[in-house]
Amino acid sequence: MKAIQVQREGSDIKLALGEIEKPAPREGEVLIKVAAAGVNHADLIQARGGYPPPPGAPDTLGLEVSGVIADVGTNVSEWNVGDRVCALLGGGGYAEYVAVSQLCVLPVPKDVSLVDAAALPEVHFTVWTNLMDAARLKAGESVLIHGGSSGIGTAAIQLCAARGHKVFATAGSKEKCAACEKLGAVRAINYREEDFVDVIKSATDGKGVDVILDMVGGDYIEKNFRAAAIWGRIVNIAFQKGMVAEVNFASMLMKRLSFMATTLRARSNAEKGAIRDAVRREVWPLIEAGKIRPVVDQVFPLAEAGAAHARIAGGTHIGKLLLTP
Repeated sequence: MKAIQVQREGSDIKLALGEIEKPAPREGEVLIKVAAAGVNHADLIQARGGYPPPPGAPDTLGLEVSGVIADVGTNVSEWNVGDRVCALLGGGGYAEYVAVSQLCVLPVPKDVSLVDAAALPEVHFTVWTNLMDAARLKAGESVLIHGGSSGIGTAAIQLCAARGHKVFATAGSKEKCAACEKLGAVRAINYREEDFVDVIKSATDGKGVDVILDMVGGDYIEKNFRAAAIWGRIVNIAFQKGMVAEVNFASMLMKRLSFMATTLRARSNAEKGAIRDAVRREVWPLIEAGKIRPVVDQVFPLAEAGAAHARIAGGTHIGKLLLTP
C-alpha cells in the first residue's frame, strides 16, 4: 500500500510517498481503509526524530484517521466491515490502510463528512482527558485556552462554550482572534499586542480563571500562575516555547494551584478506551446537535504531506489540516 515515508539527509527532512506492507488486524483490532488523516504538531516532531512511536505502534506518521472498516480481527465485538468510523492511533495514519484497537474507534457523527471526521479524534480525546479528567473542570468555571486557533484550541473553545463555561483564548493575529470568538470565546487575546495576564485580570475583576490549557510552556508557566484563580488548575500538553524555564512559584503556593502535564499517545488501549467512551457519551451528541463542528483549515493529497507540515510549521493555519490518500 502507499504510505508516507520520512527521508532524512542530515538536517533536511523530506516526506515522500512510497510502498509499505499493508497491515492485517490483530486480535481486538479493526483495519480501516483511510479516507483522511489528521496532521498534528507531534507528526512534525516525530519526522525530526524527536517523538518516536510507542512500542508496537507503526513507524509511519499519523495519529488519527477517518475511513471505512475493511476488515476485523478476532474478538472484535463493537464494529463491522463497512462501518464509517474515525480513530485515534499510536501511529500509521499517513497511509492507505491502518490497523487500530477497537477501543480507539468512534463512529462518524451524523452530518459530518467522512473526510472532515479525521479532524475529530485527536483533538477531542486530548481536550476531554486534559480539561475534564486532569483539570477537573466543573460547571460554572472559567477557562483560558492558549493556542486557541489550533486544532486543539478550536475544539476546546467549542466544547467549553457548549457546556456553558466562560472561555478566554489566546491567538497570534486579529484573524485568529476573530475565529476564536466566532467559535465561542468571550474574549480572544492577541498575545502579540496584549498581555494575557492583564486582560484576564481585568475581565474577571482580578479573580483569574479556574482552568488553563497550555501548549506553550516557557515563560507562560509563571504567567499562567498569575492568571489563575485561587485553587486554579493548569495543565500543559506541550512546551512549544521550551521545557526549561525559571519560575517563581510564589503565586502557585499562595493560590493553592495545581500544575500538571500529560501526554496521550503512550497510554494503554484500555485508558484510551475509557476516554473514547466519555467522548462518545458527552461530546458526540454536541457534534450531532451542531454545537461543535470540525474546523478544517486545508485538505492536502497524501503525496503533499510535506506541504501540510510546512503550513503547520508556519503557524498561519486555523484549525486542522488533513491528508487524503
